[in-house]
Amino acid sequence: MAQVELKNVVKIYDKKKIIDNVSLSIKDKEFLVLVGSSGCGKSTVLRMIAGLEEITDGQIFIGEKCVNNVHPKDRDVAFVFQNYALYPHMSVYENIAFPLKMRKLSKKEIDAKVKEAAEILDLTELLTRKPKQLSGGQRQRVALGRAIVRNPKVFLMDEPLSNLDAKLRVQMRAEIKKLHQKLQTTFIYVTHDQTEALTMGDRIAVIDNGVIQQIGTPDEVFNNPVNKFVAGFLGSPSMNFIETEIKDNKITINGIAFELNEEQKIKLADKNKVITGIRPENFNCENSNFEFPVKVEISEMLGSSKLVYFKIDNYSCCAFVNNDFELKPEVRLKINTEKLMFFDIESDKRIL
Repeated sequence: MAQVELKNVVKIYDKKKIIDNVSLSIKDKEFLVLVGSSGCGKSTVLRMIAGLEEITDGQIFIGEKCVNNVHPKDRDVAFVFQNYALYPHMSVYENIAFPLKMRKLSKKEIDAKVKEAAEILDLTELLTRKPKQLSGGQRQRVALGRAIVRNPKVFLMDEPLSNLDAKLRVQMRAEIKKLHQKLQTTFIYVTHDQTEALTMGDRIAVIDNGVIQQIGTPDEVFNNPVNKFVAGFLGSPSMNFIETEIKDNKITINGIAFELNEEQKIKLADKNKVITGIRPENFNCENSNFEFPVKVEISEMLGSSKLVYFKIDNYSCCAFVNNDFELKPEVRLKINTEKLMFFDIESDKRIL
C-alpha cells in the first residue's frame, strides 16, 4: 500500500502546456477521483503516474520513492483501461493469469491467485469463457481481476465504466467501491461523469485545462465550490448562472427585487454586478422565500420529479419541481435566497 504524490508536475506537448504545475497528494488507501471534461488532462495525469507518459518537469512519488525514472513495470501499479484491453484469444482464466505468468510465478501460485480474484469478482463460473462470450460488465470485471492478482500498491482506473449502459454503470460503481473497501489499497480513478465522482470518491480533484481547480470531499466541492467552473461542472443538470445587478442592497431576478441578508450584504458590499448561481434543486425547496414568474419552454418527466426549462433575463435555466406541480405556459417559481451562490464577473471566483 502506498501514498502517491505529485509535486509541481508539468507536461508539454508540441510546445503546449497540457498539465500546468499540478501538485496533488493522495493518501494511502484513499479513493481519489480525478474529474473534468474531455481533453482537460486528467488521463494524462494518470498515465504519468503509471509511467506511460514522461513528465516534462516536477516529481512523482509512489510511497517514499521518486519514480520519475522508474520503468512502468517496476512502479507496482495496476492500470485498468477504458476499453478493457483483454486478449480475445485467451480465456477469462488466462487473461487474469497473464501478468502472473510474466512474473514467472509457479502454476500453483497462479491458480490460487486467479481463483481468489474470480471469487471476489463473481467470475468463477466464467473462467473458461472467451471475452467475446461476455457482457460489458463481465469484461470489466475480468480487467479488474487482472489488476487485482498483481496485488499492486496503487490501482489506476481510466474511465472504466464509460462503455457500459446506464444501469450497469450504477451496478459497477457499487462493485468498485466494495472492491476498494475489501482490498484497502490506494485507488486513483479518472472520469468525466460528475455522478461517478460524487458517489465514489473519498475526495475529488476537479481539473480544467491542465490545472487543478479544487480538491476536497464530495460534500465540500459540491456545496462550497471555489469558482464558477467547479460549481457548473458538478451537479446534473448543472447550476444556473445569471448576471444580476445589485442596487441598494437588493438583487433583481426576472424583474423582481429581493433584499440581501446581512451576510450577503457584507460579501457583496463593493459589487454592483455579480453572477448569481442557482442549483436546479434549489427551486421550490424547503424555506423558499422569494417568488417570481417564468415562461415554461419545455418540461421533462423524470419519474419522481419533473425538470422544467425556462429563461431568466434571457439566460437559459432549469429547475426540478414535484410531480404534482401544475405546469402552465407561465408559472411562479420559488427559491431559497439563502442558498444562492455569487461569483465575480471578471475572475469567475466565488465571492465568499
